[in-house]
Amino acid sequence: MRKKLLLTLMACALIGLSASAQQPTFLKGDNVANVGVGFLGSYYGIGAWGGGTKLPLLSVSFEHCIIDNLFNEKSSLGVGGFIGYTHYKYSDWRLSYIPVGAKGALHYALVDNLDTYAGAFMGYVICNSNDNFVNPSGRFSSTVFAGARYYFNDAIAAFGEVNLGYSALSLVNLGISFKF
Repeated sequence: MRKKLLLTLMACALIGLSASAQQPTFLKGDNVANVGVGFLGSYYGIGAWGGGTKLPLLSVSFEHCIIDNLFNEKSSLGVGGFIGYTHYKYSDWRLSYIPVGAKGALHYALVDNLDTYAGAFMGYVICNSNDNFVNPSGRFSSTVFAGARYYFNDAIAAFGEVNLGYSALSLVNLGISFKF
C-alpha cells in the first residue's frame, strides 16, 4: 500500500511540475548585454601551428527582444549586434581578428530562469597581420549557434553558446549577461 501511495504521489508531482507554466525570461522590450570569452578557436586555424600565444576570443554583444509570444507564451525573437577580438603572436609575428556583425535568435523558455535560444550571426571579420607575406584579408562571415542563459536574479545571468559553421571564431563562448 505504501509503494502505491508513494508512486501515486511521485506521478502527481511530476505531472504538476510538467504542467506548471514556465516564466519566459526574454520579453518584448527587454535588452541583454553579454560579455564573453571564446574557447576552441577555429577561424583560419589561428593558433593551430603550435607555439606562440593566443588570446581567447573576447566579445561583447547586445540583444533586444522585438517579439514575444511568437509561437506561444514561452517563445520570443531577439536581434542585436556582436563585436569580438582575438590575437595570435609567434615571435615577432602578430595576427588579429575582429568579428563585427548582427545576430538574431529565437528564444524558448523550457524551465524557469533558463533562457534557451538558437540563431545566426552574419557579419564581417577584420583581419590584421604585421607580415606582408601572410596578410589575410577580411571576409564576410556567418555562423549558426545555440545557447542558454541561466538567470540568478532578474538582471544577471551566466551564458554559454556553441557556434557551428565554417567561420566560427570560437566553438564555445561563455560569459555573463546583464538584462535591462
